[in-house]
Amino acid sequence: MLLKPVAGNAVQGRLSGAAAAAVRDLLPSYARSNLSSLCSWADDVKFRYPWSSALHYIDTPDGLCAYSYDRDCKDEDGVKGRCVAGAINNYTSQLLTYGRSSATQYNLTQALLFLSHFIGDIHQPLHVGFTSDRGGNTIDVHWYRRKSVLHHVWDANIIQTAEDDFYGDGVADYIVTLTKNITGEWSEQVPSWEECGKNQTACPDIYASESITAACDWAYKGVDEDSTLEDAYFSSRLPVVNLRLAQGGVRLAATLNRIFG
Repeated sequence: MLLKPVAGNAVQGRLSGAAAAAVRDLLPSYARSNLSSLCSWADDVKFRYPWSSALHYIDTPDGLCAYSYDRDCKDEDGVKGRCVAGAINNYTSQLLTYGRSSATQYNLTQALLFLSHFIGDIHQPLHVGFTSDRGGNTIDVHWYRRKSVLHHVWDANIIQTAEDDFYGDGVADYIVTLTKNITGEWSEQVPSWEECGKNQTACPDIYASESITAACDWAYKGVDEDSTLEDAYFSSRLPVVNLRLAQGGVRLAATLNRIFG
């Protein structure tokens, strides 16, 4: 939930001139050229487009801590390609038609909004999680004194607590710090984040493999049903959340730059 707009804000300043112009062209006027303002749009339209729900996540075999597109990218009915990695590939392909006559068969505004959201989703470790608990959605926990589920802890609670503790409940200051880390502390790693092998435009399989590894190493680790997650969990997991936010933002910008030139 909060992961997407925070990561989306890290994108704007990394777009090439051509990519920035295409994004402005495709965004609805009410967005005022601000892509991050609509990075949660795909969550908002799940009830309008129920077919899209399966595109937000990947279910992997319990305890395996590994991802395979051929094995795991399918919906609950077994339809191949219907997962967040498949959705990223699909909407990337649609956006590659921008400026061509074939673009008329697609709604490229929706393609941009779906792609931006799904690149955020695939970087949240529990959007690539175990099948039996639906990526932590059925694991009841307490986030300090509040009831939550493990998935929501990673989608929102950790970020909200960081805002409250360090940024006066202001997401803008959080984004400034994240951006400074991208250009400072993590700057030497950024080129490797942006790379995409085999001349691909987007590399969702890499992002998914990273996320299930992070889910096993950090999200699931030490958590049982009805666990109370407090300072020790928060302080040790926040760096992982920040890193995935940064990687998602950098990689979305890199993908849009490759799409639009």
